[in-house]
Amino acid sequence: MSLTPARPLRPIAMAGAAIIAAGLLLAPAAMPAQAAESWQPDSGYTSTDKGDGTYTVPLINADVPDVSVERIPAAENDEGRDIYYMISTTMHLSPGAPIMKSYDLVNWEIVNYVFDRADISDSFSLRNGQSSYGQGQWASSIRHHDGKWYVAFNTNNLGGSYIYVTDDIDEGSWERIALGRAYHDPSLFFDVDGTPYIFYGSGSTSAVKLSSDMKTVVAEYPQILRTSDYPGASFIGGLFEGAQVQYIDGKYYIVIITWPSGQGRQVALFRSDELLGRYATADGSNPYEAKGVLNSNGFAQGSLVPIAGEDGTTDWSGMFFRDTFPIGRIPALIPATWSDGWPTFGNNGSVPVNGAFAKPIELTPEQELYERQKSIVVSDDFDNDAPHRAYMDEEWTIPAAPDVDESLLGIELFTNPGFESGADGWTVNDAATIAPSADAASGAGSLKVSARTTTGSGPAQDVSGKVQHNVTYDISAKVKYDNPNSPETKQFLATARYGGTFTNLASVTATRGQWATISGSFTVPASQALSSVRIFLETPWTSNANAQAAPDTHLMDFTVDDLSLKGRPITVELPHADEIAPNGSRLALPWEWNHAPDNRYWSLTDRDGWLRLTTGDVVAGTMKHLKLANDDEATYLEEARNTLSQRTFGPRQSAETKLDISGMRNGDVAGLAAYNRGFSYVAVKRVGGVNTVGVVNRTQPFAASIDQAALETFLPGTTAALGSASEVHLKADLDFASPTGQLWTTFSFSLDGITWNQLGSRVGPQTLDGSLTHFMGHRVGLFNYATQQSGGHVDFDHYLLSDTLTSQGLPLDESDLDAAIAYAQTLDEADYPAAEWDELEEVLVDAEAASSRTAGTQNQLDAPERALSLQLARLGTLKELEPSLDVSLDATTRCVAGKVVLAVQASNGDEVPLALSVSTPFGAKAAALAPSKSASYAFTTRLVSVPAATVEVEASATVDGESVTVSVEEPYAARSCG
Repeated sequence: MSLTPARPLRPIAMAGAAIIAAGLLLAPAAMPAQAAESWQPDSGYTSTDKGDGTYTVPLINADVPDVSVERIPAAENDEGRDIYYMISTTMHLSPGAPIMKSYDLVNWEIVNYVFDRADISDSFSLRNGQSSYGQGQWASSIRHHDGKWYVAFNTNNLGGSYIYVTDDIDEGSWERIALGRAYHDPSLFFDVDGTPYIFYGSGSTSAVKLSSDMKTVVAEYPQILRTSDYPGASFIGGLFEGAQVQYIDGKYYIVIITWPSGQGRQVALFRSDELLGRYATADGSNPYEAKGVLNSNGFAQGSLVPIAGEDGTTDWSGMFFRDTFPIGRIPALIPATWSDGWPTFGNNGSVPVNGAFAKPIELTPEQELYERQKSIVVSDDFDNDAPHRAYMDEEWTIPAAPDVDESLLGIELFTNPGFESGADGWTVNDAATIAPSADAASGAGSLKVSARTTTGSGPAQDVSGKVQHNVTYDISAKVKYDNPNSPETKQFLATARYGGTFTNLASVTATRGQWATISGSFTVPASQALSSVRIFLETPWTSNANAQAAPDTHLMDFTVDDLSLKGRPITVELPHADEIAPNGSRLALPWEWNHAPDNRYWSLTDRDGWLRLTTGDVVAGTMKHLKLANDDEATYLEEARNTLSQRTFGPRQSAETKLDISGMRNGDVAGLAAYNRGFSYVAVKRVGGVNTVGVVNRTQPFAASIDQAALETFLPGTTAALGSASEVHLKADLDFASPTGQLWTTFSFSLDGITWNQLGSRVGPQTLDGSLTHFMGHRVGLFNYATQQSGGHVDFDHYLLSDTLTSQGLPLDESDLDAAIAYAQTLDEADYPAAEWDELEEVLVDAEAASSRTAGTQNQLDAPERALSLQLARLGTLKELEPSLDVSLDATTRCVAGKVVLAVQASNGDEVPLALSVSTPFGAKAAALAPSKSASYAFTTRLVSVPAATVEVEASATVDGESVTVSVEEPYAARSCG
């Protein structure tokens, strides 16, 4: 079971039958009325909703980068209110491309994933020494059009860009469409006539038009937006990517993240009457206006979000993210004030970190409370009762072994790659002059490229007969340009020319005067003939006329060195059908694997209520970070398959688990990690039949060559012998706030879950990996890997979260748990749907069991309280209320001929007629009141003065065939007419 808010809940403790037998289930009359008042649960761990109508930014205390948001209006869904969906980058994690859902844009839950596996390749599966660290799925966009949902994203190393389509975003499966090429940060956009486009690019923004079935590019529009079109614009420079397109009030808006030199990350906004810019104007001029709209504390990449106004209009706010490592890149909903068609975000352009804003969407109090309980992290007892989703049944066809010439693999395919023999072997694509140069990145020689006539002019080499289908190639090159009149940064690309077809293989944004490394991997599409293959270096395409008009921008001289093209050796291990096939286990939605799992070696069914991780392979210590130019070696932990992880959350987080270690084998290492490329973990190691618990800490700087075994040796002063114990409890206290920007973790262990022993001092600091090898926030992972023999296993009994750390030294606090239990016991089963009531009884069983036990950590109290509070809040939105009537009264007195007259006005706000009985101290009247009408009734007192008193009205009607009666009272003031 898991405490996932995407479903009704199941228990998280293990004493249900005993509690039921003891008769401790709900007793509505057993608790005092104040129980309802004392139950005031906190917001979920990843919510910054303050519960008073405001929230703070960043919005979610966890890693949710590259966000794209889409609204489905109330008129287009079955729930009668606006619903928002958001998608994010998850890179090498599996399942990937999470679909998050919200009703208020502040509180979010994960309801689905686009894919279980991005593919079944070695690099996405940690197979044969390959990995996708820092690569995989990036920068999705999500759109709803004509009854279907579409997601587009790029994969840096998995075959380019993809579009996925479904008609059921919450639970449905997705059809996958491969676009066959890479589109950097693709933004899917449907024009007003329904025509689909993808906007993309880094350094400039281009677009392609797609066919109606989304499978074919029918037109290309390179460089619609160019930085050179906005000279002197201080808000443009550095990054120029992450385009998100919206159509607002007759104009097209494109949001771009920029990073000008010497400034922070910020948002530039472009608007035009013409979507395709210069391609739609008669004279080819650029119609897009530009404005810097947000430059505050690094809030940047994201999208504009529509919000329904009370008057039927639409407001637009921004959903941008901010780098908050080592937690990650955290989104922020930032309100906008619009003037003359341009937004000003935040407080007149200022967005303070942890600043508060009013929530943009008002829900009922019951809905507000329920939304605040939701979270994108979850405690879990691994009961295998998470909701089923279609991605869990994803099917793959296992490919046949490739037929390739292995003599051409693993060797350098370029002739004279370092130009130590001058220009031998090299020619020119298009037209340019190439000549040997002594300005080398390494060695003695390089190649100078000058007199370029087109952006495609660059050094080229024919590799026909060398490259093959079904082979992954790694390509790299060093490039430098020095022209002082050229832009400070410039993108360079390695491109393949297959006959008359061009495909970009890899790129880099170089800084003037510095060597930059182009690096990437590719496969030759099966549709491309191998008879004519040329690989060359170039700058981004623009028309020859544009290039000749600005040669310093587009046709600068440059120098190249150290080109390399190698085919990777054929895999030793091919994907196995059982590795891919579903295994009958359903993990809670917030869980993701570190790369795609091997389904043969994990299970929630081998042992009820436990997660079993079995070692399928022995770590070899040969894996490398292929994204890096130096091919830096990876650690054992990074190589280990089937590490199960969740996001971390700030500012503090505690994670606790219990392991059965009786199935470990010699050389096995299993435990609980706070990990990225830098990591800290607490683990059990079995050496020579002896189990020892201890702590590992890996921090920067990272060396390219490492001794994996030495690096993951326990720190002195952090170890303890476990003797004959077969079970051990592990705990990690993560502190992101001491100081901000660093993660320090304190680890503890226990043999009974009550008495805990700290293992040394806190360890760290963990910070952002500057090489962006992983480029995501630190995660908490459960892992098990083998260094000697495969086949050992470890069972994990639960995963319990808290935002209180043992290392804070605070006393255990059971008040929230007791308040939730007390409130639950005031409820009446008759008021709620049966299935949801059953769920409440189950989580209450666990909460009461936790309350009756001796707790050893705050986690053991907070996990059941969060589960119970979530279900209680959910029930609050489902309560089956008695029919009522909308009747209001107004009672006033006045003087008429020196005597007091009492006037009573009754208003019927319902759509049914009412029978009224109006009672006053001066008489009573019976009357009928039509729907949506008001009527007044006068009572003469015959008195000069009257004291204050009350009017009572009893209203009766038939609603849905049921007789309903309500009583309403209204006071009136004393009056004297003397």
